[in-house]
Amino acid sequence: MKTPKALLPLVEDGIVDEVISQLMSGKEATVYVVRRGAEICCAKVYKEAHKRSFKKAAQYQEGRKERNTRRARAMAKGSRFGREQLEETWQNAEVDALFKLAKAGVRVPEPYGCFDGVLLMELITDGDGGVAPRLSEITMSAEQAREDHELMMHYVMRMLCVGLIHGDLSEFNVLVDDYGPVIIDLPQAVDAAANNNARTMLERDVRNMNLYYGQYAPELLATRYAQEMWALYEEGNLNPELALTGHFEEETGEVDLNAVMEEIRAALEEEERRKQYLLAEARGE
Repeated sequence: MKTPKALLPLVEDGIVDEVISQLMSGKEATVYVVRRGAEICCAKVYKEAHKRSFKKAAQYQEGRKERNTRRARAMAKGSRFGREQLEETWQNAEVDALFKLAKAGVRVPEPYGCFDGVLLMELITDGDGGVAPRLSEITMSAEQAREDHELMMHYVMRMLCVGLIHGDLSEFNVLVDDYGPVIIDLPQAVDAAANNNARTMLERDVRNMNLYYGQYAPELLATRYAQEMWALYEEGNLNPELALTGHFEEETGEVDLNAVMEEIRAALEEEERRKQYLLAEARGE
């Protein structure tokens, strides 16, 4: 295929030898299948901020630290230089998260680096060498759902152990190969200790997984892994080798109606987001 403009510098510099095909185009980036020597991998080209449909990006960036004070001031002021630096920070967040999570034992695509704003990483494939399907594209038995859900909860816990929350985890951001689920799409990864929305995002990520796997194993709908994880995290007792139970008892007291309404609102928003995602997929956006 014709080399996209964003990938030309990588081809000219010999970082990428050939652009084979476009793999997908989503709300935040377009992903291409490329060749580096004998290796086939992915090249993720981020869309410009004004072209991205990712909502409430500021919520996800809250708590991200910029060590360079000049850059931090520019980002706060919203100058052209500041916007460029903010965009670079958004892109680098995914690279940093991938390296951090791979080291923590979470299954993510192996990152190779970010070059001129393009993320090169492992291409996740199925048993026949084709591109692995997303979780949303497969069906499974109740036994398989329970097994994969347990593995996903373990990954989410390991993410939290290194201070990260995916923030946009759903069946659309998980690939499935012969070895199980692989978590993808992490530019919005949240700093669990510094972001005021961290707990809400963790609960939403886990709820999305419960809803999906719960189609096949309904008992998973009643599990409370997010609340269990967060309580252990706040107490300083969370560690990557813990065997979670999925059970959690709230402290007795008056019902927090605001919290209940917030949970309902979040569930409705998530259902609407899923519908919009599927419509965008159907339109090829």
